[in-house]
Amino acid sequence: MYALLGHPVGHSMSPAMHNAAFEKLGIDARYVAIDVTEDELSDAVLMLRDMGYRGWNLTMPLKSAIVPYLDELSTAARLCGAVNTVVVADDGRLIGYTTDGQGYTDSLRDFLDRPQSDVRRQTRKRLSTRTSDLRTGTVLGCGGAARSIIVQLAIDGVEKIHVCKRKNASFDDAVEFCWKVSEETGAQIDVVDMGAERDYRWAVDDCDILVNATNVGMEGGDMSSPVPQDFLREDMIVSDIIYHPEVTQLLSDAAEVGATTHSGKWMLLYQGAAAFKLWIDRDMPIEYIKEYVFGN
Repeated sequence: MYALLGHPVGHSMSPAMHNAAFEKLGIDARYVAIDVTEDELSDAVLMLRDMGYRGWNLTMPLKSAIVPYLDELSTAARLCGAVNTVVVADDGRLIGYTTDGQGYTDSLRDFLDRPQSDVRRQTRKRLSTRTSDLRTGTVLGCGGAARSIIVQLAIDGVEKIHVCKRKNASFDDAVEFCWKVSEETGAQIDVVDMGAERDYRWAVDDCDILVNATNVGMEGGDMSSPVPQDFLREDMIVSDIIYHPEVTQLLSDAAEVGATTHSGKWMLLYQGAAAFKLWIDRDMPIEYIKEYVFGN
């Protein structure tokens, strides 16, 4: 048994994706979604261990809250202080990983490998086969998923990363996090106040790829765009990790100006594939899942 923990989780495509992969590969396993709030997490971990679950995923708001319950963290999980995948080792230890960043960069490579428009072929030349060929990335937000993406971009060798967020109570914590990642990876990382229009415009204008890792644009919440359309350019990749809706207002605005757009559903697929590999030590049948679950 495997599970997804979070609140809410009813909209998640993860159960369909993992269960289709288990069935395709003939693996006797099942993946379920369990609605768990932060206050219920301790009891949920005890329940999963008692029932013999071999691993689980975490989504909002549990990616950082799970850390105190774990025995070991991967390098990326330690750097970002967030976990989206737990593996139960044979000796019972709980090992935390973050596959969001890896899933994001894997999905981006796959996306740019497909036949593309002239604009996408140009961005493909810069990206080559590695995210390290990106010079500058701008990430909106500094929550669990955003931190995983920031860490993975830095580990992959992206030279400069602008992190844009509101100057609220967590701003100083974001600055400290980015400083630590910069010290360990060598990437140049700065934090920009999204409320300072001139600085925010500069951070967007300075990047090869813009990644929205906030929840602005998500179905059921604020479905506006976190970026004014006149900040966007034709010669950039605009990426959104939201997958409900598949085309957010940000992606719609970006498409209107001719930018290359990248949907969050592919990050969902590839972060799931990375978790699947950690649990099963087998590759998820990606092309089958694309067709069977995502219809692409």
